[in-house]
Amino acid sequence: MTATDFLGYDELDAALVRMRIGTDASELHGSLCGYLAGGGALDKRPLLAALELEGDEAVVPAPQDQALLERLADQSRGELADPELGFEPLLPADDRPLAERTEALVEWCRGFLGGFGLAGAGAHAQLSEEAQEILRDLTIIAGSAFDFGDEAEDEDALIEVHEFVRMGAMLLFTECQAAQRPANDTLH
Repeated sequence: MTATDFLGYDELDAALVRMRIGTDASELHGSLCGYLAGGGALDKRPLLAALELEGDEAVVPAPQDQALLERLADQSRGELADPELGFEPLLPADDRPLAERTEALVEWCRGFLGGFGLAGAGAHAQLSEEAQEILRDLTIIAGSAFDFGDEAEDEDALIEVHEFVRMGAMLLFTECQAAQRPANDTLH
């Protein structure tokens, strides 16, 4: 996927408004990433059906919107599996207000947890202690409301939480993918 193919927050958010899905770009991306991290597979199912998201009943995604959602799924899968650790939660740009970016990260975490559970990964008793701790921490973030004080300190805190979320999502993806491989599936 080239940089010109990369689907950004604003483009996805505009498409979701157009489709009347009732979720924002961060929450949808979080849901998709959680679903994929938890071992969910889209196969030939449309993304919205796999994530059990319903928009206005009268609206069926137009072909260009369906293609955009497929592009998002490919992009997300590729980033989560990136050996260079290039995954990023889809959030508003850094020049947007801190409160907006913080709320988007909270929404992303909520979506991630929902998608992870939808994939059935919540029942994975074999998750490592580290993976279970990440899920607990994501739950705390998803339920958080933030008070802002010192802008520089708040910005630094958001960067730290963002990095934790980013790395946690990749760890969960890697661990659940490894758990799905057959025991005799070895690399030579």
